[in-house]
Amino acid sequence: MTLSLHTPICDLLGCRYPVIQTAMGWVADARLVAAVGNAGGFGFLAAATLPSDRLEAEIRQALALTDQPFGINFHMFQANAEQVLALIVKYRLRAASYGRGADRRSIDRLKQAGVICIPTVGAVRHARKAVEFGADALVIQGSEGGGHTGAVPTSMLLPMVLDAVNVPVLAAGGLHDGRGLAAALACGAQGIAMGTRFLLTEESPVPATTLERYLNVRDPASIRVSLAVDGLPQRMIDNPTLQRLERSGVVRQTWQALCSAWHYKQQAGLSLFQSLRIALGTWRADSELSLSMAARAANAPQLIRLALSDGRPDDGVLPSGQVAANIDRLQSCAQVIETIVVQARERLLALQTWMATTPEVKI
Repeated sequence: MTLSLHTPICDLLGCRYPVIQTAMGWVADARLVAAVGNAGGFGFLAAATLPSDRLEAEIRQALALTDQPFGINFHMFQANAEQVLALIVKYRLRAASYGRGADRRSIDRLKQAGVICIPTVGAVRHARKAVEFGADALVIQGSEGGGHTGAVPTSMLLPMVLDAVNVPVLAAGGLHDGRGLAAALACGAQGIAMGTRFLLTEESPVPATTLERYLNVRDPASIRVSLAVDGLPQRMIDNPTLQRLERSGVVRQTWQALCSAWHYKQQAGLSLFQSLRIALGTWRADSELSLSMAARAANAPQLIRLALSDGRPDDGVLPSGQVAANIDRLQSCAQVIETIVVQARERLLALQTWMATTPEVKI
């Protein structure tokens, strides 16, 4: 007996399996996204860290590497947001994902072009607001997930959001195998979304020195949440840079943020005015941010770039879900997705067998 894992989200996104690769800055490039799509999943290109000309080149490369649909992740408050929106529409990409700072005008523009809108949220109130703004589906990320994260674990957040909204929901945070997919489907999700699991694949662009650091992690407790980078909770692998930031005072943290902003401005080709506009836009887009947090927003992309792009794991920060402690070798995206699908089918079939053969106990 073959159990189908096809869910409505597969029809919405045009993929074979309900396995989504989330966008990670400096990681989710054309090669990774195409490999996920060719293996039956659905991938998102990371546009938040790319200037428009480089993003268009990545889109073209992905289209050359796969005939499967894919999407783009970006911040609606980033300096080149209008250009990103135009590229999504121009190339008729299947979906767009986003987080904080969503605005109705941009979402309306995407929906009018037939683009599926799938924001990521970490709280029930954010889920409700996202649906009110027009989201077609949601990715909910529990506290186990990497990068910016909330305080509620996936096992609690998922049923809470499912009870609060009436759109398809994908689970993220603490998921890396078929058992996690089976559990998410049993809970009512239509699939899973993973970042760290795809960061640690053969198609990942992350340099070997940094990948080795991830693969050597064995204790989930060493992948911890800190406020030291930009004032928002982020889950990262413990390393010297994170420890140094946590020992720094406000003045030193602010100076670090200014240096990061300057380097990011130069790399992205932004003017000083555009850099200031990003900081102010970040603050205005999220009422929960203080102005000092918004001013430190450039810290994260710059420090992540040092580790994930430049291959200097001790000089930058290492965003990671706690599942990195469960992964000790690299596999191709095809192997990862195939293993997840086989294992999920086995677990769901076993559950059906238990339910069919276990006599009902009357109370």
